Amino acid sequence: MSRKIIIGSRGSKLALIYAQIAKENIIKNTQLDDKDIIIKKIKTKGDEFQDIRLSELGGKGLFSSAIEKELQDKKIDLAVHALKDMPAIETDGLTTNTFLKRNDPREILITRHKEKLKELKAGAIIGTSSYRREFQIKKIRSDLNCKLIRGNVDTRIKKLFAGEYDAILLSYAGIKCLKIEDKITEIFSIKEMIPSAGQGIIALQSRVNDHEINLLFRKINDKETFYKAQAERNVLKVLEGDCETAIGVHSIIQDHEIILEAELFSLDGSQRFFIKKSSEIEKANELGKEVGSLLKVKSNNSYKK
Repeated sequence: MSRKIIIGSRGSKLALIYAQIAKENIIKNTQLDDKDIIIKKIKTKGDEFQDIRLSELGGKGLFSSAIEKELQDKKIDLAVHALKDMPAIETDGLTTNTFLKRNDPREILITRHKEKLKELKAGAIIGTSSYRREFQIKKIRSDLNCKLIRGNVDTRIKKLFAGEYDAILLSYAGIKCLKIEDKITEIFSIKEMIPSAGQGIIALQSRVNDHEINLLFRKINDKETFYKAQAERNVLKVLEGDCETAIGVHSIIQDHEIILEAELFSLDGSQRFFIKKSSEIEKANELGKEVGSLLKVKSNNSYKK
């Protein structure tokens, strides 16, 4: 590299761990060392407003737009994001086509008194900021109440043990990276709760015309995760998914096939539409678009009845 690399990241503990993982991946696969790469903390609007739903503030872009602006203005060389927090549509002049090996995408439950979901008392309060998680939980236990919770993982756990909630839902990947697995009460299977598109994936974003960085990215891009990210994000693109759209998407690769499953809930959560399809790995892009289109048709036909 002809310059030091500046990585842009949110300032939360978890986001900085993701940035450090990205930095270590670059060092491991290139001739760069620790002093060649700097991590820069960037405050985002999503971090500033923590008592309102993201959908009411403008959607997922609140976690990425400030970082993307620094990337566009050449104040940083690359951005590190949790893929599930990124809008499906790419920002002009930027590209997100590099992904680190996927962490565990499953959902977990933390409860105050170590009860599993089925052991919680009727009317128990579950903290989540996601309509998807809310509707999924209601399919399992319709007698539970979901209440908005925002903030980083530590903040949410503090709110739980302060008695504001009986349980909270979080992603396993974040808990693993923070090394606090001992807090987990229950891990849900993918069948029980299909995760958010891209959950457990660290995404690296760059400027389209920054050939030096993009060449470096080729050395650290995890191929399997790349195909999974393509397929899952294309479902969102077709459905124009954001915070208010309750969508679960997950893919696995077996032999030379990618298997993609996705669910879409109606706005009130009363209806669930589900599609599962597979294709050759190289056609992951097209598979995502096909599954998204099929879900769209299925839900539209239901509303017409």
